[in-house]
Amino acid sequence: MGARIREKDWSATPIGPPDGWPQPLKTLVVVMLAANQPMFIAWGAARTLLYNDAYAEILATKHPSALGGDFLEVWSEIRDDLAPIVNDAYAGRPVHMDDIKLVMERRGFPEETHFAFSYTPVPDKTGAIGGFFCPCREITGQVLEARSRAFRLKIEEQLRALRSADDVLQAAVTLLGEHLGADRVGYGQVLADDATIRLSHCYANGMQPLIGEFPLAGFGPKRIAKQRRGETEVCSDVLEDRTQDPAVWRAIDTRAFVSVPLIREARFRASLYVNMRDPRRWSADEVALISEVASRTWDVVERSQAEERLRESEARFRLMADASPQIVWVTDAEGRTEFFNRRWFDYTGAKVDPSSAAQVSADFVHPDDAGSTMAAFDEARRTGGVFVVEHRIRSSSGEYRWFLVRGEPHRDPQTGDITRWFGASVDIHDRREAEARLRELNETLEAQVEARLAERDRLWTLSQDMFARADYSGMMSAVSPAWSKVLGWSEAELLTREYATFMHPEDMAPTLAAIAEMGETGLPARFENRIATRDGGWKWIEWTVAPEPNGVNFVAVGRDLSLAKAREAELAAAQEALRQSQKMEAMGQLTGGVAHDFNNLLMPIIGSLDMLSRRELGTERERRMIDGALQSAERAKTLVQRLLAFARRQPLQPSSVDLKQLVSNMADLIDSTSGPKVDVRVDLADGLPRALADPNQLEMAILNLAVNARDAMPDGGVLTISAAPDAVQATNPSNLRLGHYVRLTITDTGIGMDEQTRARAVEPFFSTKGIGKGTGLGLSMVHGLASQLGGGLTIDSRPGGGTSVSLWLPISTGATDSPSGPPDNAEARAAAGTVLLVDDEELVRMTTSDMLVDLGFEVVEASSGEEALELLQRGLAPDLLLTDHLMPGVNGADLARRARADRPDLPVLIVSGYAEAEGLATDLPGLTKPFRNAELAAKLVSLGVMCSAA
Repeated sequence: MGARIREKDWSATPIGPPDGWPQPLKTLVVVMLAANQPMFIAWGAARTLLYNDAYAEILATKHPSALGGDFLEVWSEIRDDLAPIVNDAYAGRPVHMDDIKLVMERRGFPEETHFAFSYTPVPDKTGAIGGFFCPCREITGQVLEARSRAFRLKIEEQLRALRSADDVLQAAVTLLGEHLGADRVGYGQVLADDATIRLSHCYANGMQPLIGEFPLAGFGPKRIAKQRRGETEVCSDVLEDRTQDPAVWRAIDTRAFVSVPLIREARFRASLYVNMRDPRRWSADEVALISEVASRTWDVVERSQAEERLRESEARFRLMADASPQIVWVTDAEGRTEFFNRRWFDYTGAKVDPSSAAQVSADFVHPDDAGSTMAAFDEARRTGGVFVVEHRIRSSSGEYRWFLVRGEPHRDPQTGDITRWFGASVDIHDRREAEARLRELNETLEAQVEARLAERDRLWTLSQDMFARADYSGMMSAVSPAWSKVLGWSEAELLTREYATFMHPEDMAPTLAAIAEMGETGLPARFENRIATRDGGWKWIEWTVAPEPNGVNFVAVGRDLSLAKAREAELAAAQEALRQSQKMEAMGQLTGGVAHDFNNLLMPIIGSLDMLSRRELGTERERRMIDGALQSAERAKTLVQRLLAFARRQPLQPSSVDLKQLVSNMADLIDSTSGPKVDVRVDLADGLPRALADPNQLEMAILNLAVNARDAMPDGGVLTISAAPDAVQATNPSNLRLGHYVRLTITDTGIGMDEQTRARAVEPFFSTKGIGKGTGLGLSMVHGLASQLGGGLTIDSRPGGGTSVSLWLPISTGATDSPSGPPDNAEARAAAGTVLLVDDEELVRMTTSDMLVDLGFEVVEASSGEEALELLQRGLAPDLLLTDHLMPGVNGADLARRARADRPDLPVLIVSGYAEAEGLATDLPGLTKPFRNAELAAKLVSLGVMCSAA
């Protein structure tokens, strides 16, 4: 090429023929043409390019068209890089560079180049800068070689630090792609079927990564054949390479590539590929580097995979060894420890592996077993046989347990020498102890058999259960002594009679059927039946029977259920009593509620009739009708009081009562009431304790019981009233509380009651007297009264044997009260005063108000406790507070206490037809609804609110 570049070649350039060149330019051209180093001159405003043969090689395909052209236009692809330094040269500033990186297109595609050069400004004829002279040297090879060495060191260092094959492959393609400036680099591994390649690791710089499994046939049979032969493929432009299918590469956006196959053991194993989106001339160094990276990386991958398989194998071995309940160990040929599994550390509590077999024997094996252990191990090493020994190993708690130790030698496949010992130590402590116990058992078997027989005989003799051996034909061959104790039959009687003859006739068929079914199924059976006793009775027996293997006999165990049956009966009775109590309680609640409401209804009726009677209004016939209605209302009042007594909710005024005096005062009344056919006798002990009772209610109760006794003796008899102190010290059927009582008993010699009648005697409205002959509330009222006082009522009776009804009254230590009733036709002297009347029932309030007005009082009415409190707060100062007790919101007792908080001396009268124990203090005077005018007047006199008439 140098021979062809002469001055005449430049005559047609913009600077003209050489004759017209300035001398400096001519001189530089002569020097340049004679030089072997690449040189060029850029001259004039057009930057006309003049160069020598050596620079023509740098221009490559740009020569000879570049000769005489604009320097920046010749290198248009790197114009932006060159323009600044060209401008500096034309400005008279020399430029020197040891290395400049330029991406040139001088062979039809971009390539990285490196140059060292100097730009020297050259003056023209006028002395101005006419151009510049540049000697240069391409150092691309040196730079790329240095970079390759650095890359090889870098990739070697990074791959060596990685353990995972996946990490190695990914690092390799990434480092190679960055080093080459490639658009895509990846690895593909050929699968075991030798027909599929898996592209799993890819570096992509602005291109779609290639990931997935693809058939090798899709890459073309010729290409795959070359790959299988181990031939590296290099393509600078797939469009110019006729051996390539452009459609395949167009699909993956590739114009240039290098593909390096990896052959191991004569098999195509993998492929490393480098892809470029644009054409690229691959240098030999680049191809060699790619091949070297492919081979070295695959070596690292195979080593990594081998190490990973080894680690996995070791991990599986350790996992299996640690999962084993045995102690697993490995030593070298000399017995130096290489491995102990977790069981060893868990059992011994050791923190580190022992160093040798000798150390294990010294530190953990029982001193008595250490010598024999090491002797056995030395013998196995000498002979190359299996190491077997039994010894005791100390646990972390200090306890020794027996282990069977077995070690197998592992030999070198080539030399046959022992390289390791693989062994296991199995815990045989329980087996050793079992063997010892078995030896001891064998030595003492005869004695134990005798002891067991004796024990069985004692069980047979002493057990309270009845043991028997019988056959299916109906006879027993052996019975235990318990049979005679439970049933009274002798052994001879039991063994000479068929067992069916001892069964209750009703139980015989099901019992024999159960025994027959047991014989057929071979399964044990359980049942109950009644067995005859020697004295003619029957006992319930629970049987457990089981067949014997011979198919002829069976064994039976019977348990006496007499006590259990009795307890079941007691439980049933207790449950029935509980149900009866709950029923009575429910009836009491219902009866009490009805009676309370009925009292409120009777109050205006009795009050109105009483007022009409006192004022003697109407004709004589009308007054008789009013008196008749008043009598009926009073009878209704009595009925309600009995209902409340049964419900235990009647208003009571208990006091200390002398029973002897009270009964003596009633003797004549009871005698006259009983009639001439009944002999009334009173038997009261001297020094009788006082009883806590409401005397008026108690008199009514005694009279009720006397009338019941008289009615029970239609043909006459004896009625006895007796009283005596008594005590309850244990649980009793009547549920009386423990303590001391006065027991008042009314006894008759009448027809008596059967058990069913006695059980229902205290139920309200239950009567045996027939329709129209009684309300059925007498006994229920007495029972309620006694219970409300804290005592009780008991009935002892039998058909034809008379009846005794006992009232159990609590003992009182207070002084005897003398009951006083209201004076008949009591007249009140009117006294000026104001009464605050409170009742939520309007009719009751109206009737009571009329009574108070008749007695001379001014009345202020309130329909609730809240309204009454509001009147008091507004300044009302009554002389008497008369209030109902049971009202919504503030009740009578609460109202009285709150009113007395401001006026402690305020007289208070609580009116109620219903005894509500909660909140009703005994210090508050009370009056029972319904009441008449005279009863109200008498109560007000007793409170000192008014005076009786003289």
